[in-house]
Amino acid sequence: MAQSPPRSGRPPIQQLQTVADLLDTPTLARLYAHILQHGPVTVSELVDELDVPQGTAYDYMQNLETAGLVEKVREQRPYEYDAESITLTLSTDGETQTITPALIAAVARRDQDEDIDIYIERHGLDGLAVALEYASEYVDGTVNHRIAARELDLSPLEAEIILQALEPVATEYADFGRVY
Repeated sequence: MAQSPPRSGRPPIQQLQTVADLLDTPTLARLYAHILQHGPVTVSELVDELDVPQGTAYDYMQNLETAGLVEKVREQRPYEYDAESITLTLSTDGETQTITPALIAAVARRDQDEDIDIYIERHGLDGLAVALEYASEYVDGTVNHRIAARELDLSPLEAEIILQALEPVATEYADFGRVY
């Protein structure tokens, strides 16, 4: 069955590089996540609210717009931008992982939350994605830190730390349906 292209008109493979950049660049991820949650916004608002250098904000906005992840919704100055929610599922050797706005938001917190940064260093982005699934269930009350520890093969303390670090993301992105 054919699918219509995203609103950007750009096919998913062409957006892959920008999605990879989002996962690798916490500041870029913060801009995207903020626009998705609070858009439409101007670049000046992003600079003020996120404490991002103006030049960086304009460069990143151009990258996001070129990839079709954000679009101008106001054609007169100051331009306002809104974000397109993305979900990208990757499969390799029988393993499947889905990149969601919530995962991007978790990566966006890496520079400001040492617990998330350490977790990514130890367990990688795939590990963070799985921990985010448990954080969603933790917020719902269907999982506690001991169950998550057992399933993630972590100490109960490490599980509690990452679940608490990811709890705000799981809560904020619950409205998007699938958090993980």
